[in-house]
Amino acid sequence: MNEIDGDAREQRAAGHAAVIGGGPAGLAAAEVLAEAGLAVTVIERMPSPARKLLIAGRGGLNLTHSEPLERFLSRYAPAEPRLDAAIQEFPPQALRDWCGALGQPTFVGSSGRVFPEAFKASPLLRAWLTRLDRLGVRLRTRTRWTGWDADGALSLAGEAGPETLRVDATVLALGGASWPRLGSDGAWVPVLEAEGIAVRPFRPANAGFTAAWSPLFAERFAGAPLKRIALGLGTETVRGEAVITRDGIEGGVVYALSRPIREAIEAAGEAVVNIDLRPDLDVAALARRLAGARPKESRATVLRKAAGLSPPAAGLLREAARDLPADPAALAALIKAVPLRLTGLQPIDRAISSAGGVAFADLDARFMLRTRPGTFLAGEMLDWEAPTGGYLLQASFASGRAAARGVLDWLAVR
Repeated sequence: MNEIDGDAREQRAAGHAAVIGGGPAGLAAAEVLAEAGLAVTVIERMPSPARKLLIAGRGGLNLTHSEPLERFLSRYAPAEPRLDAAIQEFPPQALRDWCGALGQPTFVGSSGRVFPEAFKASPLLRAWLTRLDRLGVRLRTRTRWTGWDADGALSLAGEAGPETLRVDATVLALGGASWPRLGSDGAWVPVLEAEGIAVRPFRPANAGFTAAWSPLFAERFAGAPLKRIALGLGTETVRGEAVITRDGIEGGVVYALSRPIREAIEAAGEAVVNIDLRPDLDVAALARRLAGARPKESRATVLRKAAGLSPPAAGLLREAARDLPADPAALAALIKAVPLRLTGLQPIDRAISSAGGVAFADLDARFMLRTRPGTFLAGEMLDWEAPTGGYLLQASFASGRAAARGVLDWLAVR
């Protein structure tokens, strides 16, 4: 087994840090460490870094959100207390300023979400990698971290075979278990568990759920959107859009309630959510519209004209109640609260993100492992989750930077 030395040995006085994982959390950590004067080596098992970021950029790259910080932080419950300081240190405005400094200004969309003006990830990533290169960050791709050797050096498996790398500190930013083809495969879990580190099982987050559609409904409406609806579970209600799939439902409003829906299914085997197909109208106003329909109009026409339902929405209403009530008030109440029984989760490799990961109890306030001093963790490999809307990337950036600050504090770098 070869030992990597080279320029790391020459810069030992300044310190040498390794960052395992080239996603947003890892690159954010590398930037902070390099700016502080450390030699930094980023180890990435894929042929190129930040592949998941590039995929996210296909939808415009929702970087963060513009809502008030107190509301923003609440999106991370129940992990909010452990992420609060990191995000307050690098809040949404700081992320926007950072993008601007890279020549990629941002804008706030109508929903409050923040995007780069280029509306894609590749220009931002190119500018970021250029900055890291100028800071002297060394990027090694096609190299997997496999743990530590008996002397505490990092064990690596690269194209040239097994190697070891001796560093002064390490940031692990290995991602969760969604999108395995992009590098987040959770293969690091057995390595940490062998060290006695608690890793909570990964489950899908920001994923769709399964429902027992009739064959006719699934055939006709799979892929159809449900626009301007509200989804409710218990006391929580979210407005937005969803998409009917062949075996269930997914989309923004579903992702926003992903955690409580998943927990209900895990506890009881199912979750019954309510879909409000006309959240802009109260029951009384909707009932008046329905009552004013012409006597000879068909039920389909009444639903389309008086209730203002799209074909997918009307189809969902009929799927939930094959015999629709004739009474306008009863029909209005049903439109305002269509019951949908969800019985399972889509597979984790179809999820946008994952829940689970290393328990925060195994970390100190600096994001350092209590049982392995000098090793810090960041990003989605930690046990937190958040809905889509910019919260995932914001916490990845912020936790990566916080872990790097933890390294500097631990090394007493000033």
